[in-house]
Amino acid sequence: MQSDVKVNSTIGSDSYFGGRFLVKGSMRIDGTFEGRVLLVDQLEVGPKARVKTNISATSVVVEGIVIGNIAASKRILLLATARVLGDLKTPELIIQDGVILEGRCTISHVRLDDTQGYIQSLYDRKQSS
Repeated sequence: MQSDVKVNSTIGSDSYFGGRFLVKGSMRIDGTFEGRVLLVDQLEVGPKARVKTNISATSVVVEGIVIGNIAASKRILLLATARVLGDLKTPELIIQDGVILEGRCTISHVRLDDTQGYIQSLYDRKQSS
């Protein structure tokens, strides 16, 4: 499964970038990015990429290493070579065989501040009916 995203910005395989990065459009990382936050519309993390930051995007495709939380408003796709240490929040999560992921996953089409409380309230309401 590959992504058909037209990339506007790239951090090349021999490049390092650090800090806070905001990108309008799509971005591909094949090198190293470290920072507090990465805000982008569509993000591709290549198979040799190393990313250490919190990511906020519309959609994210990961093939490399990500240390940090990922929030995507549409989808997160973890390809077989992905290695992720962090929490994921998205309405759609696709994980290929071979992925290594450690973190919590919140999968919901509605934005909830307290997912655990919401689900517990649904359970409790069903009990009292």
